[in-house]
Amino acid sequence: MSAIKILATNKKARHDYFIDEVYECGIELKGTEVKSIRMGRINLKEGYASVDNSEVFLKQVNISSYEQGNRYNVDPLRVRKLLLHKSEIRKLIGATTIKGYSLIPLKMYLKKGKVKVEIGLAKGKKLYDKRQDLAKKDAQRRIEREVREKY
Repeated sequence: MSAIKILATNKKARHDYFIDEVYECGIELKGTEVKSIRMGRINLKEGYASVDNSEVFLKQVNISSYEQGNRYNVDPLRVRKLLLHKSEIRKLIGATTIKGYSLIPLKMYLKKGKVKVEIGLAKGKKLYDKRQDLAKKDAQRRIEREVREKY
């Protein structure tokens, strides 16, 4: 297996959504964007993906401008195309239109020198679901603490 270097994660996604399926996809970038991503200047928190005309696009992901990029820099919030197989895109079209799922970027990483994005097929959580998750995490922490203190 190749070495994977995680550049950015969306920690809020797993808190706000139930993630059913995860897809790895490439992303169409400009040169200065790649340099900025390698420096870790990226924010996935507000981002989402949508399917338009049988293509998947990543929207509202902020890739900061590269300082030495001068005129080659592009808009930090521009829409970027995601690269997926046709069969995967068909599945995503069905899930987002019929079942009411959303596409959320979970993490961005380098794999074999290429920038990859992991998107999740997600359904939004209600407030009570979030509270249940927090209660489970809290209980698990308490149990681990008790075990540590006993031994």
